[in-house]
Amino acid sequence: MKGLTTHILDLTHGTPAQNVKIELFSVTNQNETEKQLLKTAFSNENGRVDEPLITEQQLTPGTYELLFYIGDYFKNKGLSLKEPLFLNHVVVRFGISDANAHYHVPLLISPWGYQVYRGS
Repeated sequence: MKGLTTHILDLTHGTPAQNVKIELFSVTNQNETEKQLLKTAFSNENGRVDEPLITEQQLTPGTYELLFYIGDYFKNKGLSLKEPLFLNHVVVRFGISDANAHYHVPLLISPWGYQVYRGS
């Protein structure tokens, strides 16, 4: 499979993170200050999106940004967290250099930290 995919794992509860809002942006200028919303999706019961965020046919080299609304997710899980949240949004900015490759961006989350990497 080629294109761009993601999934989210909740390390606090030891489960996939379901119903997390995700926005995908394309960074549209050279100094990376402007961006365009390409897609909004929500993670499913497996912590994944139901279809690629960018399909093989749509994938082009460039700089992209994923915005994960993890604060809303943890609030909906009923965790008692003080405002302002330590982590409300997680922003992952990354580059795509090979339009013929598969890019998978997994996110591991807790209310206090996260880890992201290029998966397979």
